[in-house]
Amino acid sequence: MSEELAYSIHLGSDKNKTAKAKEVAKNNPSGETSFSNNGIQNATQLSKVNKHNLRDYDNDKENIQIIYGTDNLYEDMQNLYFQEFEQARIEYNGKQTREDRKIKDYFKHISQDKQKDLACEFIIELGDMDFWNYKDDYYKRGMSQVYKEQVQDLIRIVPEFKVANAVIHFDETSPHMHIVGVPIKEDYKRGMRKQPAKSKVFTKESLQKIQDEMRICCIKSYNKVYCENSLLKQKKKGRNRDIDIKDMGDYREIKRQLEKKEERPKEANKQTKKIDNTSKDIDKILDSLKPTKLNKNNMVISNEDVQRLKHYTEDVKI
Repeated sequence: MSEELAYSIHLGSDKNKTAKAKEVAKNNPSGETSFSNNGIQNATQLSKVNKHNLRDYDNDKENIQIIYGTDNLYEDMQNLYFQEFEQARIEYNGKQTREDRKIKDYFKHISQDKQKDLACEFIIELGDMDFWNYKDDYYKRGMSQVYKEQVQDLIRIVPEFKVANAVIHFDETSPHMHIVGVPIKEDYKRGMRKQPAKSKVFTKESLQKIQDEMRICCIKSYNKVYCENSLLKQKKKGRNRDIDIKDMGDYREIKRQLEKKEERPKEANKQTKKIDNTSKDIDKILDSLKPTKLNKNNMVISNEDVQRLKHYTEDVKI
């Protein structure tokens, strides 16, 4: 019977742009909102993503693999902006008669724009905790080729999404991939003719189509790389929407808690087997006890057997 694997592809959301978030920000002394999001709206958020994805905060480079871009996501994004938008910036500035309307640095310009995201992030994962929990590191590392093909599939399926960086994380139960890039549209009538366009590229309908195609591509790559004939679990309703990465973080925390809880019954089972085996020895000790010469109601037991009985009762308590 073919094994079924779960598949997920999530796109970061923009909760900070909702009316509720703006109201929270207005009433905060700092003018900021506490809503978590992963739309990567500005350079500060991009810097945080860079530290997380590339494991800069703990220098844990051995458990990640960069498969697109470099070990500096921030610079990768700056280079992508220059490559994709510089010509359009020059054309736009050439039409301006006022110096204050010219754009000197488009990367900084979008970073300061409250209405646009500087970048977007996809998180892709094949297989859930139950599937990966007992797989060794060598097996997990085989996902490198699968995820490399997923990056190329995403570029082909969504040519408007320009990838800057992609990295695989192997330091959690399930190997998963972070892809950061910019969705772009051309032929704008106002401003530069070419601009970041998350809401235009990623609609509810387009996300559903992207998810459907990426699912099929991923399981094909997996079966090819691992020489398997696995199937995908049925897609859950509502998971093709633009979601908050905070939910993804909660999901991973729940997975870690479940892993710890799974260890408890394993240890209990080991202890039970140990007690079962020891109880047979205790039965033998009790059967071999002999009465003392002075009182037949009292039994003679060696110091060694006394210690064994003490260890046994301690194991039972545990």
